Amino acid sequence: MKVLFLGSSQFSAVVLNEMCKQGINVVGVITQPDRPCGRGHKTTPNNAKILAQAKGIPCYCYDKMRNYQEEIEKLDFDVSVVASYGQILPKWFLDLKLCINVHPSLLPLYRGASPIQNAILNGDKKTGVTIMKVAMEVDSGDIILQREYALQGEYYLQLENNLALIGGEMVKEILDSYEKGTMTFKAQDHTKATVVQKFEKEDGFLDFSKTAKELENQVRALAETVGCYFFINGEKLKVLKAKAIEEEFEEGKIANNKKRFIIGTKEGSLEIEVCQAPSGKAVRAQDYLNGHNTILGEKIDEC
Repeated sequence: MKVLFLGSSQFSAVVLNEMCKQGINVVGVITQPDRPCGRGHKTTPNNAKILAQAKGIPCYCYDKMRNYQEEIEKLDFDVSVVASYGQILPKWFLDLKLCINVHPSLLPLYRGASPIQNAILNGDKKTGVTIMKVAMEVDSGDIILQREYALQGEYYLQLENNLALIGGEMVKEILDSYEKGTMTFKAQDHTKATVVQKFEKEDGFLDFSKTAKELENQVRALAETVGCYFFINGEKLKVLKAKAIEEEFEEGKIANNKKRFIIGTKEGSLEIEVCQAPSGKAVRAQDYLNGHNTILGEKIDEC
């Protein structure tokens, strides 16, 4: 069976790599064009394209698929697999062949752009992967297969990788059932659907009037992407790693402890483990305190 893959992210790359490990015959990859990246804004291919090229799989980079209908219709494939492609697929493409999507949530929960981050942010005990038939409305298609995954305190990038590996394995199972003619479809309960949007930089602001557990979840969900931060004496301090602890301190106040960077919250305290000052590098919290011990016992800004 000849599979056409559509994807443009790190999640896509892991799914694609796992599909190749499973022996799936990926005959082409449709992906987004190279984009400016990093401080130097150097034009860079995405991770899915880099992997495809390393494996010798033909790549097709389209800014908008609707502008390349004639070219795409000439591609020789039996089924298409989508994983975090980043574009709405046109109806004419969905009508060509079976098109399935690997989505990292238990649909209809968390349709949209940030399902993994929202599962962490909301303190969910479980998440999972859904493979569905692609429909015109975002993430609304009939479910073919779902697999649950119990969260174990992962940060976003680790959970993304774990779910992508599961998704790649599930694609093999589904393609086998498609070849055997045993594939089944189950309609989603649209009344239970929730839609989640892309996070912005301001979503990373840490509000210490929240509970320590809520803040820990926020750091786990967002620190590796949009970034998490608060202000102390007018200086923005990024938080890369933190954990909730039971010790109680005044809300927004830094504990007078030279060895542990602890800030009081609405309930419990947040212990900063790794942080980064402006124009500085990421350091252990204790190392940061060694050079900024004047903040001990102070209250953070905007609390």
